[in-house]
Amino acid sequence: MGGEGEGKTVCVTGASGFIASWLVKLLLQRGYTVKGYHDPKKTEHLLALDGAKERLHLFKAELCDEGSFDSVVDGCEGVFHTASPVFLSSDEHHKSQIVDSAVNGTLNVLKSCAKVSSIKRVVLTSSMAAVANTGKPLTPDVLVDETWFSDPDVCEKSKHWYQLSKTLAEKAAWKFAEENGIDLVAINPGVVIGPLLHPTINLSVDFIIDIVNGRQLPPFNRFVDVRDVAFAHILALEVPSASGRYCMVERTADYSEVLKILDELYPNLHLSEKFKDKDVGTLLKVSKEKAISLGVNFISLHVSLKDTVESLKEKGFLSILL
Repeated sequence: MGGEGEGKTVCVTGASGFIASWLVKLLLQRGYTVKGYHDPKKTEHLLALDGAKERLHLFKAELCDEGSFDSVVDGCEGVFHTASPVFLSSDEHHKSQIVDSAVNGTLNVLKSCAKVSSIKRVVLTSSMAAVANTGKPLTPDVLVDETWFSDPDVCEKSKHWYQLSKTLAEKAAWKFAEENGIDLVAINPGVVIGPLLHPTINLSVDFIIDIVNGRQLPPFNRFVDVRDVAFAHILALEVPSASGRYCMVERTADYSEVLKILDELYPNLHLSEKFKDKDVGTLLKVSKEKAISLGVNFISLHVSLKDTVESLKEKGFLSILL
């Protein structure tokens, strides 16, 4: 890798996050100069990346303050908007906090991009949460693809505020991009796992901790590796023909399959026994065709699970002996 981004400057919002940290790492490897909006308390791991000293410039900006991204995106030819609140809650008090931050933050970044003529493309980190919550009957023969869009009313009725936030933010982004001539591409990952670069636990990796510790099985089963998601963002910028949305799910796995892999890797945990007869969620098949056509070569679930657990062990997030 290297050379593809030499002399080019890009911006990454939420640069210290799980996906964004890998995105920054890969961009620096490819020679890009990276301007990042970030949480100032979580920058040490970014500053330690190869190339960071010469080509990583971090800025503080308020996601919901209009105009705060003007100077950050100025001079960039690509912008990756990854920043968005991620926590699951059905509490009414959290609704506006989650939804407003996601929608207003996305529009603020795009408004700043609309002022900069050098920007060739904006890549938005969306989610399968904005794809699959349609209210349609889901049977084993159904194949979800990029033409699906979650129904805000369905999300609202079920009080899934995160799903609602991602759906409304992506819809708002497409509308604004169309009205303002912005070349927009959206990446829609499932549950993102894989090794951590950042120093804190994010929600999707926390699910793996719950499983390994024998606490609970989360109600999600559409998995993808963080390294694939980060690389897909870069391809979405670099491939001229990239357009629209890209579903990113390596495997929709029954939890018996996940437990079987973990049992093979860590037989002393006896996870299949601990979670015997647990049935979680609907198995929803997701098309990989468009992502593969972009150039994504998916890392297997087996490798992703192993690398996630080993990373958690290395960082001291798993107290259990493996």
